[in-house]
Amino acid sequence: MNPTSLAAHEIAKAVSQRKISAVEVATAHLKRMEEVNPKINAVVETCHQQAIADAKSIDNRISKGEKMGAMVGVPLTIKIVTDQQDFVTSFGLRTQEKNKAKVDSPLVQNFKNADAIIIGRTNSPAFATRWFTDNNLYGQTLNPTDKNITPGGSSGGASAAVAAGICPVAHATDIAGSIRYPAYACGVHGLRPSMGRTPFNNPSGKDRYIGAQLMAVSGPIARTIKDLQISLQAMSEWTGKDPWQVFHGAKELNFTKKAALSIAPDGLNVCDEVVKELYDAADKLRERGWVVDEVECPPIRKAAEVNAVLWMADMQHGQAKIIETENEPNSKFVFEQMSEITGQIDFQTLMDALQLRLELMRNWDQFFQNYSSLICPVSAQLPFNQQADIASPGSFREVYEAQLTQRALPVINIPSLTIATGFAKGRPIGVQFAGPRFREDIILEAAFDLEKNIPKIEICTPTW
Repeated sequence: MNPTSLAAHEIAKAVSQRKISAVEVATAHLKRMEEVNPKINAVVETCHQQAIADAKSIDNRISKGEKMGAMVGVPLTIKIVTDQQDFVTSFGLRTQEKNKAKVDSPLVQNFKNADAIIIGRTNSPAFATRWFTDNNLYGQTLNPTDKNITPGGSSGGASAAVAAGICPVAHATDIAGSIRYPAYACGVHGLRPSMGRTPFNNPSGKDRYIGAQLMAVSGPIARTIKDLQISLQAMSEWTGKDPWQVFHGAKELNFTKKAALSIAPDGLNVCDEVVKELYDAADKLRERGWVVDEVECPPIRKAAEVNAVLWMADMQHGQAKIIETENEPNSKFVFEQMSEITGQIDFQTLMDALQLRLELMRNWDQFFQNYSSLICPVSAQLPFNQQADIASPGSFREVYEAQLTQRALPVINIPSLTIATGFAKGRPIGVQFAGPRFREDIILEAAFDLEKNIPKIEICTPTW
């Protein structure tokens, strides 16, 4: 068997049953990285030596009959914004290129406890602030499906690595679409959990400001829904190291297969290809026993405005000086455009946004008393051309508007998932599922049902 063609859950089963060794799996994926990564620049640091040592240890423990973790032998990558012992947590910044982590973040430790094998660290835009992936320190990441379109951001390196077969699962983060959009752009799946489901803490730096505390989460990107499920399970283990993490048992309640379909939330101008994909997804869910009603979802534009206020409060009061010092032109441009949209965030503006957030969360809680899931666009447009957001102020506004759902849903703190459904006009396309807080099981179930009626995701080899 070719290990790079296997899904993560298939690898874990084969390794645990000694049908293939963890060393063989790790070696094959490291070789794949050597073959394709020079073309796409998804992985900016390799963990080759440690990965092989970890794989040998796993094989040895299996031979002794030890009980192994749920992701045993699965190669994966970690995004450069997360602490991993002896590696730099750089955020793509030259000003942080010596910020070496002394210990693992709790999330990385959870992956290691599940016996996954970390093979590399993936690229992100500077400050993790764009839906495109480029920075002064590591350069630009390319989309393996087409180098002329964005791989997404800020987890563009993660999505490109999964799409290209470097790893079956990649760690990613999301505050305004940074898991869901890269998955969409690269034709793979991505799960943004509820805030508090997975732990986050970077001991190498200061704790986060309020916007990131309330909206930023870690989640997986993968090529199968089952891989998202097992990765979430591993990532969610209780650590006691993140005050925002919520202890949540494995048992879930029953739910009714009833979904809401919202094609153009709050007047979003959605392109024809995305509209067709949403209707097709709804029909396919109906074939699997779901009741799907086309309705208007609760206010989403107001939630996106709250996202902007919380995000820019963090940036203006916590990172403005660093942005100026780093002098990375693209992130500076984005910061300037966002500052024009929100204005200077003062205390009253922040307090009003936090108050409105509670009202919006209540509205959405009531909505999900009638519907178990929401089907909506990931983006109003097909994946953008590379660097479209910095072409002009007008172009930035077009990109920003198209990403309405990505900006809004983190404010409400509900889980959301991008499922890749194929291609349109030669570009990846997909749909988004969202569900009640901490009910990742519902949207995963919807995704399982849809996955049965869509093409299998094939590993992409860049041809340029």
